[in-house]
Amino acid sequence: QLVLVESGGGLVQAGGSLRLSCTASRGTFRRYAMAWFRQAPGKERELVGTITWSTSTAYTESVEGRFTISRDNAKNAVYLQMNSLKPEDTAVYYCAGRRNIDPSSLAREYDFWGQGTQVTVAS
Repeated sequence: QLVLVESGGGLVQAGGSLRLSCTASRGTFRRYAMAWFRQAPGKERELVGTITWSTSTAYTESVEGRFTISRDNAKNAVYLQMNSLKPEDTAVYYCAGRRNIDPSSLAREYDFWGQGTQVTVAS
């Protein structure tokens, strides 16, 4: 059983940067596909981006060029570097893992979730 823990959220001014981390407090990432999702108040959970075991990445259009996902398999860690933050990026950010080498854009296809970390971008 993989238990994920996110950290690094907080309050930042528009245009600023944050780096989120996701680590395994129990279990290992193995060759699981990993992803970051986010959920703003009153909205559905949406995909931010994905990363495979071999570190191939894909991003939703709204964050392309501003956000970067990376992973360190030896440390069982996944990171989300967020630059040029906008108020519309405000949300709870979740790390997710899937028992499959191929990522998915659908939240329901992920097997493991962290508790989430709040990111607030002030205008």
